[in-house]
Amino acid sequence: MSSKTSSPKTKTQRPSRATARLAAVQALYQREMSGDTIPKLLREFHEHRLGRTIEDTAFAPADADFFDDLVSGVAAREAEIDERIAGALAEGWTLDRLDRPMRQILRCGVYELVARLDVPRAAAISEYVDVAKAFYEAREAGFVNGLLDRIAKDVRE
Repeated sequence: MSSKTSSPKTKTQRPSRATARLAAVQALYQREMSGDTIPKLLREFHEHRLGRTIEDTAFAPADADFFDDLVSGVAAREAEIDERIAGALAEGWTLDRLDRPMRQILRCGVYELVARLDVPRAAAISEYVDVAKAFYEAREAGFVNGLLDRIAKDVRE
């Protein structure tokens, strides 16, 4: 799971929130798989991934403060976020039924909707639909859109 850019990092590239979102999903996925602590994940991503070149692939610079907030915020509010997601799922579905990358995409999206009021509702939803498209087909991206929209109507009136 990586965010790739077709051109190497240059001085003119601005840190990107879109890149930070994708990296946050990756970091939280890694946390779920490995059990790494948040400080360890943040350090690893800052030192080795955000805006770096790995195996001849240049990764776009990420808005590091935004990345840190997403990762730390999701971790701190995970129970609340998971409750919101579970409440928005169709009858018979549970959070555990979703695969790990999908859980992280939804967690980050819900976190932005409940905690980052500086990010417009439509922008937050659209950004996580785009993140979903990096991992899934259109059907799953539509699922992300529908679920985040349902939650947004509840938390942002």
